[in-house]
Amino acid sequence: MTDPVVTALIAEGDALDRMVTGIAPDQWKTPTPAPGWTVSDQIAHLTFVYGLAGMAASDPDAFKSVTEAAAKDFQGAVNAAVKQHTGAPDDMLAAFRAQRTATEKALAALPGDRLVPWLVRPIPAAVLAAAGMMELFAHGQDIADAVGVRREATDRLMHVVVFAILVQEFGYQARGETQPDTPFRFEITAPSGAVHAYGPADAEQRVSGPAEDFCLLVTRRRHRDDLKIVAVGAEADHWLDIAQAYRGPAGEGRRPGQFA
Repeated sequence: MTDPVVTALIAEGDALDRMVTGIAPDQWKTPTPAPGWTVSDQIAHLTFVYGLAGMAASDPDAFKSVTEAAAKDFQGAVNAAVKQHTGAPDDMLAAFRAQRTATEKALAALPGDRLVPWLVRPIPAAVLAAAGMMELFAHGQDIADAVGVRREATDRLMHVVVFAILVQEFGYQARGETQPDTPFRFEITAPSGAVHAYGPADAEQRVSGPAEDFCLLVTRRRHRDDLKIVAVGAEADHWLDIAQAYRGPAGEGRRPGQFA
């Protein structure tokens, strides 16, 4: 049986596909809120990420070879891959769909707990699919902001929430800080209204709020001042300033009030 997070990844990919299919060809060159990135660049990046994930799931030796070659300048390799996957909108959409399909099949064929190689260390296939959900949400939001589309929030976002909690240390690592040993309690409300709780019930450091806002926070697609995320405790409050669900430099993030 296909792992639920892979099912969610497929559905989220379909939603993004529908969004970009509905825009005019000239909108692919529209700048997105990510400095220097157009809609076209966002799709190229996602095609590249799907390719890496599919390789990790289906051909670990090839994945190791590719990532070892890129290790000396990984960001440079990412930028080069974006250029490689950029072209006419119809061609890009076809390549995106083909790579999506191949990667989804590779992930669906694996048990969720099967370890697969990834950029720093092997991770379960289900966690890799959740990382893909995070990528789709983040870059999909950039595209939606660029073309003026309001996306529908679904309970699929809870996979992004869980992933962000799992990689809570990324925000500290990006800034050279040490993650505190203090446990956090997260109480996140899904779009359906259900409250999902993670961490000790008696934890003094607490984070709560809507799932969509939480995902916008951890992908740095909105400033915390524009979100209904609440922190209790000094360490939780600091984490809202640095939270990110991706490894590496934090990037510029977004300004308060940037999006009406």
